[in-house]
This record gives sequence, C-alpha cells and structure tokens, in this order.
Amino acid sequence: MKLRSIFNFVLILFIAGQSLFAQHIGIIPQPQEVTVFKDSLVVGKVLNLSANEEVGIATIQYLRHALADKYQIYSTINKDKEVQISFGQLKLTKEVHEEEYELTISNNRITIVAGHPHGYFNGVNSLLQLMAFYETPTGIKIPNLKIVDSPAYGWRGFMLDESRHFFGKKKVKQLLDWMAFYKLNKFHWHLTDEPAWRIEIKQYPFLALVGGIGSYTNPLSPTQYYTQEEIREIVAYATERFIDVIPEIDMPGHATAANRAYPQFSGGGTKDHPDFTFHPAKEGTYQYLTNILKETNVLFPSNMLHLGGDEVSFGSEAWNADASIQKMKLRYNYRTNKEVETHFMRRMADSVYHIGAKLVVWDEMADAGLPKDKTIQYWWRHDKIAQLELALENGYATVVCPRIPFYFDFVQDEKDRHGRKWGRVFNPLESVYNYDLDPLKAKEQYPNQILGVQANLWTEGISTIDKLDYMIFPRIAALAETAWTKNDRKNFTEFQQVLKKHLQLYKTDRIYYYDPFNKTLSEPQVEILTKKYLDNPE
Repeated sequence: MKLRSIFNFVLILFIAGQSLFAQHIGIIPQPQEVTVFKDSLVVGKVLNLSANEEVGIATIQYLRHALADKYQIYSTINKDKEVQISFGQLKLTKEVHEEEYELTISNNRITIVAGHPHGYFNGVNSLLQLMAFYETPTGIKIPNLKIVDSPAYGWRGFMLDESRHFFGKKKVKQLLDWMAFYKLNKFHWHLTDEPAWRIEIKQYPFLALVGGIGSYTNPLSPTQYYTQEEIREIVAYATERFIDVIPEIDMPGHATAANRAYPQFSGGGTKDHPDFTFHPAKEGTYQYLTNILKETNVLFPSNMLHLGGDEVSFGSEAWNADASIQKMKLRYNYRTNKEVETHFMRRMADSVYHIGAKLVVWDEMADAGLPKDKTIQYWWRHDKIAQLELALENGYATVVCPRIPFYFDFVQDEKDRHGRKWGRVFNPLESVYNYDLDPLKAKEQYPNQILGVQANLWTEGISTIDKLDYMIFPRIAALAETAWTKNDRKNFTEFQQVLKKHLQLYKTDRIYYYDPFNKTLSEPQVEILTKKYLDNPE
C-alpha cells in the first residue's frame, strides 16, 4: 500500500474516531457541531470568571451557584487574577440566532461566546452538563473541544396541569431548573379546569378560595392555589432561566371550578360534567372574563394567554335548553352550538388582543376565523391530522404536541399499569425521541409556521410527587433533543448512553425517575380511578 493511501486510511480512522467520540460528548440535547481535540482540561476547585455586559448578572450568578451547589467549585470575579472562564461577544459576521453560542474548552481556559444573553445562558448549561458527564471521584477532566450550537426549533415547551392535582411552588421551580438544563424555553401552566382554580384573582377572590377547593381525586381537599405574589416569584425564577411562562385560563368549557365560585356566569353542562361552560349569551360573562385576563396578563411578561377552546361539546348540550342562548342564535342566525362557541372565542380573543397579548388555543379553534398574526394554534389530536393541516392552511403559527407521543400522562412502559394508552399504543422514551417534525416544517406552502414542539402532562391520574416525576423523567430529556437537535445529529442508541449519566443526576436531585435500562424504581402506586378521560373514554 502506498504511503499516501496509508496516511489517508489512518486519517479516515482518526476522523471516524473523533466523530464517534463527539456523539458521546455528554450533553442533552446533542449540540449541532462538536469538534474534539487532543488533551483535556482539569477543572480546579476555584475558578475566576470574566464577563462582558451582554451576559447579565442573573446568568453569572446561575453559573456560580450551580458550580458551588453541584460541584463544590467556588468562583471569583477578580480582574487581578488569571481567568479560567471567560465570556466573549460572538463576531456578528452573519445573522446570529439569539440562542446560538460557542463553547470552547482548552488546556487552560473555558470560553463561552454568544451574540445575545440567551445564547450565553445556553452555553453555561452545556458547560454544566460537561462537568457532570466528566466528573469522577478524583475531579472533573473535560476533553478539549469546540461546540457551535443553536436550536432546530424556537418553541421547546412543557405543559403542567395543576388544576387536577396541585404540586406547589417548590416542585414547579425544580421542574423549571430541569427545563433550563435541557434548554426548554416555554412553560405552559394549566391553572384552571373542572376540578379546581389555582390562581388568585383579586377582583374575584372566590375563584381561588372556593374554586381552589378539591382535586380530581378528592373534591373536598383543602383549598390550594398560587397567590399573585407566588406567581410573580415563579415567573421571575423562570425569566432568569429564559423560560416564558404561558398561563391557561380555560374557556368556554372546562369552567366548572370557576362556576362553583361565581355561578351567575355558568352556561351549564351535563350530568357527568355539571356547570362545564361559561354562559355565552350573558354580556356580563365577557366583562367578568376580561377582568380576569387583565389581572392574569399583568403577572406574565410572556404576553401570551392560552384560552383553551377545547372539548366544549362535552357541556354545551345545556345551551339547547337555555332561552337566552336560543335568542342569541336567532339574533346572529346561528344554527349550531359550535357557532356560538366560535362567537364566544372571538369575543374573548378581542379582549386578549386589546390588552396587548397574543392568543393561544387548542386545535378546535383552527377554523374559528381568529386573526392569524395574533394567534397560535396547538395541534394535540394525533388522530385528527386534518386539524393540523387546517391550522396551517389558515396561516396559523402552530405548536406540535400530539397525544402520541407527547402526552406524558400516557404510560412509557408496557408493564406500567397506572396511566393512559390509546388502544394498545403508549409513549415510550424512543417514540418521544424519534418524532420527526421536519416533514411538516419542510412543506413550502407553510413557511416557518411550525414553531416547535411541546409535551403535555395532564394529571387526572397523577396525585403524588413521585408519580409526577416518574412520568416526566427521563422523557423530558428525549423531548429536549427532539426540539433542539437536527435529525442528522440524532441517534437513539448514543442518546441512551449519555442518558445513563443523567439518571444519576436525577437521583442526586431526589427525583423518582423511570429507569429504561432496569427497574430500580418501581411504578408509583396511585388511587385507582373509575372516571374516564374526556378525549379518550375507552
């Protein structure tokens, strides 16, 4: 074999080895570009930081606290000392995504550069993950490398339902920490529904005091809700982690808890779902709900209000026997309750727009004629692909969150007994990881309309912290990689190898996680429910 051929063969093996190693770099979600060099950096127990003004004090403190809490590494910001971690401005020679960053590890320095504050924060979390992955009993030794990274999708969300069961401020903050660690950036907070109302509205105090009584499994459990002071605290906590919090005030259906507190605004319901709807023919209903939304919007700087708009037909049968609603139908020449429902949502949408917020709704509203530049649709019904097509055809920005595989109240293991299935279908880790949004994004007729992906956790069958953890972890890691990493960088087998280290991080954080490799933690026991899900009555 000629010398040049031998050289080329060795070079190919070297590059292949680098690529294989890069795939196991230890960061979830996997970065878009990783180059690994020879030698390593041994991380000391005291690090000096240097930062520019673009980074932000909150990100610096987030890093310093994490270094101290997780690794017992103490940091200084001293201009007279040699710098071990530096932050620099990314050269703006091209259009830079606000979340893009570059992370470089060399023999004597860690450098994070970005063009925007959010990019620096993402770089910090990648650094913290590297430290966790390469931590050993004798210290942290990270290979020299360079990462160039930015997200495949801008919307990377997680929804928590706290109407059905309430989990509290401490748990929500822990969840926000893990979202930030995995570069998820939208927290959809489902605060109102049939069982309970979980947000203080000062103009209508009975919403929380009366509507906050009970849960899905115990209608007489003591009142639980978030005060406005607690909401501000949690939102500020999320904002420091570059997470937008999107509240959901469900209407015109799923209104039972609110109607328990203020029955004068009830539109009725059915035997199984009493007082399920707000009253669409009373003018006072719209002012009442608008006042609620005004108070709510002030608490959430995301300026996005999710109004639900789903499953109204489970309670709107009562409208057929309501004289004032029948008069409303005659006045507007409406023939169906669906038209009344659309009328209601358009009225409330106007209130949302008037207070300067963007409207977010479920896919039942894809044909409601809402302004496409002010409205975001969530496609959730995996068995109704036509609703996704309709939302896109009507020009709406759309978040993809189908039940299969992104409802985390579905079980993740064939042997799990306490959770949902769709027939025999459930949502294992691999299904979450392998979901492919690219065919939707690539359709030329829908440019940039697919905002991203979100997982939703409904809590009918989740009444304990252990069960909550078990349903979220580690699927939240698979969600993160699906939302952030381009398909050509994804590999489930390699992801699993990295995940094994992350399971130890969950354990350290006292999270009762599902172990996909061996059943070290059993499925938590929950109260056996005889109630059926609205959207899946099987």
